[in-house]
Amino acid sequence: MRERLQKLRSDAYDIFLACLKAADPQEAVKRFARLREDELEVGKGLRFKLSDYDRILVVGAGKGSAPMAKALEDLLGDRIEVGLICVKHRHGLPLKTIRIVEAAHPVPDAAGERAAAEILSLLRNAGERDLVISCISGGGSALLPGPIRPVTLQDKQELVRLLLKVGADIHEINAVRKHLSFTKGGSLMRAAYPATVINLMLSDVIGDDPDTIASGPFAPDRSTFGDAQEVLQRYGLEDRAPAAILQRVRDGVIGKAPETPKPGDKIFERAHNVIVGSNILSLKAGKARAEELGYHALILSSSIEGDTRQAALAHAAIAREIEATDNPIPRPACVLSGGETTVVVRGAGLGGRNQEFALSLVRRAAELSDTVFLSAGSDGADGPTDAAGALVDCSSLSRARHLGLDPESYLRDNDSHHFFAKLGDLIITGPTRTNVMDVRIVLVAEREIREPFRPSEDL
Repeated sequence: MRERLQKLRSDAYDIFLACLKAADPQEAVKRFARLREDELEVGKGLRFKLSDYDRILVVGAGKGSAPMAKALEDLLGDRIEVGLICVKHRHGLPLKTIRIVEAAHPVPDAAGERAAAEILSLLRNAGERDLVISCISGGGSALLPGPIRPVTLQDKQELVRLLLKVGADIHEINAVRKHLSFTKGGSLMRAAYPATVINLMLSDVIGDDPDTIASGPFAPDRSTFGDAQEVLQRYGLEDRAPAAILQRVRDGVIGKAPETPKPGDKIFERAHNVIVGSNILSLKAGKARAEELGYHALILSSSIEGDTRQAALAHAAIAREIEATDNPIPRPACVLSGGETTVVVRGAGLGGRNQEFALSLVRRAAELSDTVFLSAGSDGADGPTDAAGALVDCSSLSRARHLGLDPESYLRDNDSHHFFAKLGDLIITGPTRTNVMDVRIVLVAEREIREPFRPSEDL
């Protein structure tokens, strides 16, 4: 039993690493951008004759933006005149021309605010014969906080804390903060126009919508002030959000504050949004690795969202079905899923959605003798912790009880991190410098073949 579980745990981590490798931002940019003499080819069919431009500027923000910028420096060299990228602390890289600023995530700080102001200045000075290349990845919203006065950085910090605590999803959070910032919801494209912009994006959102990734700084915004007000009302934040934010939203609803640029605005005729990496690409790489290891593999979905605990129970039900009936795929089986669930924080503990997902499975996993569950964030950080996620198997509950740990108590307190730290089942990768949402892996071992009972001749 122990050897079988150890093999499953090792294979699950191996498959997770394959998912991470496929999401490497530097390699992603190299796959999508090629230089052929004087012509820059991006994606399928986009070609830019570099001699048509006087300058090339590089800007951007996100957890994976530094390696994206490194790929551009390798590709374009001294053709790049200036650049500025804002990344999460400990996610920087030494670059030659492009300057890296490190700032806080998920709650923005003054370093990010200064970087946002500098990027805005660079773009406002760009002209029709300038080419702007943007490197955007998950985390870019928090790393480019450009509050519109009288909204302050402290106001936005408080708002983000409130929205995260009540379990608002990324679309809801973005609908609000797009209307409080000079960097989001197409506002950076408004600043850059009439320059040409190539916006390279590493997607960390379900559906890979350009207007959602990092709050869509160079993409048209489909949300409105009315949507922002509805989010605040839905979560009962009209009396709890900072006064300046509430006033800004009310002004926008009645037309006293300008809307973000919308689809059809002429400024987007010079914007080219290109997805270079996403969750589904990572899951496909994980599926291929699982098959190399001998598993029948299935990608359940790259768009799992909603309540973390409910998602966990659904995965447990699938594992139970595979163990019992070999459906939807036969053993040995690997089921992969991606996306980004949400946690409603009611306790005072420490954790993130992946560790909470795993903690929700401890009791169910005890009933499944041949199954291992892994849930981890591709960015290497699950919530405000140093762990990417956690592993769970049929031994987790008994080991927890031996240590005097009650999983239900830790779950009530949203304290998944301390539970798995004591159990020794945290997944620690360190900063991965990428972010394509979460990866969940369910492995079910091959059915154990037992020798049939043969009675002795002496009986």
